[in-house]
Amino acid sequence: MKIKVLVTDDHQLFREGLVKLLFSASDIEVIGQAADGNEAIQKSIHFKPDVVLMDISMPNINGIEATKKIKLKVPDIKIIAISMHSDMQYVRGILEAGADGYLLKNCTYRQLTDAIQSVYAGKKFLSEDITEMVIDGYLNPSKEMDEMSSLSEREEEIFTLFAEGKSTREIAEKLFISVKTVGTHKQHILKKLHLKTNSEIIKYAIKRGYVLP
Repeated sequence: MKIKVLVTDDHQLFREGLVKLLFSASDIEVIGQAADGNEAIQKSIHFKPDVVLMDISMPNINGIEATKKIKLKVPDIKIIAISMHSDMQYVRGILEAGADGYLLKNCTYRQLTDAIQSVYAGKKFLSEDITEMVIDGYLNPSKEMDEMSSLSEREEEIFTLFAEGKSTREIAEKLFISVKTVGTHKQHILKKLHLKTNSEIIKYAIKRGYVLP
């Protein structure tokens, strides 16, 4: 049985290049393509691929948020981030969102197929450079990680929406809660993260990989 793969990337040339590369793999079948995070979520739910190759920087919904939503709705799907970004905030962001692997876009064909086969078998797969970065981050945990872990699930959700530029009223309407409740959560978030303004929330979120610049 072939491993069913969904390829997600907003650059058509790169996306189609991956599809053509994988066509030569005897145990891999590309069952679809997606040009942004929203399409990746919809096609993951509909086609239920075994593995999704996920770009991070995409319009509408980025790869980190798309990974969170796919893992929430179809947790058995394996996700491999394939990105040009080697910055720790991107790596940490998508791994914490539930990704099973991380490759850089300059990886080899062998690394790509090895990654797909590994995550399909239930293992994690990180390129060598990314592995070193993750180990270093584990051995030297940042203060920001401790701060973020202090947020409740609702506070983290509201933090992400503020970081995306949503207003207090927009967040209230989206989450079906009162403006006052959003304001209370915001004060708790600012206090826990030692921030003062919405712009500082956005800068903090970009630095940590919750939203993309």
